[in-house]
Amino acid sequence: MRDIRLFGDPVLRSVASPVVDFDKQLRTLVQDLTDTMLEAPGSGLAAPQVGVALRVFTYNVDGVVGHLINPELTLTDETQIGDEGCLSIPGLTFDCTRALGVVAKGFTMYGDPVVIEGTETLARCIQHETDHLDGVLFVDRLDPDTRKAAMKAIREADWNGLSAPLVKESPHPMFGRGF
Repeated sequence: MRDIRLFGDPVLRSVASPVVDFDKQLRTLVQDLTDTMLEAPGSGLAAPQVGVALRVFTYNVDGVVGHLINPELTLTDETQIGDEGCLSIPGLTFDCTRALGVVAKGFTMYGDPVVIEGTETLARCIQHETDHLDGVLFVDRLDPDTRKAAMKAIREADWNGLSAPLVKESPHPMFGRGF
């Protein structure tokens, strides 16, 4: 289990680095992300949300748990509007427009290529988590009036302003990829 970073933490606005080493440390990160996501509970969790600036996320949609590393997305032109929330903005959901379908290419934690195709909830989740890897939060994608309401709700949230969790130095080499 890892602490989930909250809105306002600078790591959430950072662009994550591509994964280059598919090693035991990466597999541990994927397991930690999965465990943290399921415990939260959430539909997805990206590495920056736990303070690790790598292009990795996990998902749990319709009972299917998985992960994707170094995703590249192709989106459909057709869109969907629906409730969206975020573990880094707890307790708040807002209508957000996303592509209805997605084809996501990337890798497993073992470095094997994988393609994930999805629509509706899975497509929303994959887009949301990939945004985290680019330093984008779902509130950035809201229409102006909804974004204004979201920012007001965030300012008034009881968790807003809580200090970031204490970051401990890892005894393992992170090669500049971990916070």
